[in-house]
Amino acid sequence: MTKLVQMYSARNFTPWPAVLDEVRKNGFDGVEGYSANYEEPESFRFMLDERELTMPQGHFDLAMLETDVARAFDIARKLRIETIIVPWLAPDRRPVDYAGWHALGLRLAAIGQKVTAEGFGFAWHNHDFELKSVEGGAIPMEILLEAAPGIGWEADLGWILRAGRDPLTWLDAYAERIISVHIKDLQENPDAALEGGWADLGHGVNEWAPIFSKLKVLPQLQAYVAEHDDPADFSRFLRRWSDSFERLRE
Repeated sequence: MTKLVQMYSARNFTPWPAVLDEVRKNGFDGVEGYSANYEEPESFRFMLDERELTMPQGHFDLAMLETDVARAFDIARKLRIETIIVPWLAPDRRPVDYAGWHALGLRLAAIGQKVTAEGFGFAWHNHDFELKSVEGGAIPMEILLEAAPGIGWEADLGWILRAGRDPLTWLDAYAERIISVHIKDLQENPDAALEGGWADLGHGVNEWAPIFSKLKVLPQLQAYVAEHDDPADFSRFLRRWSDSFERLRE
């Protein structure tokens, strides 16, 4: 199983060579890319190769995939990305009802057909807003996965927790769809805490042992992804996450 670091976590700790040195030093197999890594993809690929790291999956904006998908494919090939993931919708672009989320699911299904035809995997990555009910109690994450049955899900367990949901319930319900997981913890009273309320794995309030037991048996899971949305110390985050991960996995 591949162990990756989401590069968004390192955005305040560049230059990238120093970031990748830390990733390598802490025993990760590679990274999960995002837009800042795509400006000069061949150069970033060289930095990865120097450190024997990989980028098997990457986050790509929905607008790029709908309006300039050829560019996304070119970036992905240069970085040897195997799975393309849509990571986010700005608040003004989020649907507000069942019909809107269902329409978005159909758009994702259409994108997914193009992506998979080119030999890539395709998935959606959640935040908390997809786990909050809309009209009639419908949950956007359920609507998306129903409307786009061919796409995978990168389940961000930290955002599921932040939405007040139980990760185990979602891991059970969508075991066949989950292709990777973002693993991060919460502090107490996260909305008022430092570092965006996030905590390093094993240093927050959540009980992770049952979740790791479930992760071991997910049939489509390809990668564990370390993430912290706003770490004060990137080296500390990687060290703690890696130590806790090894303990919990065993």
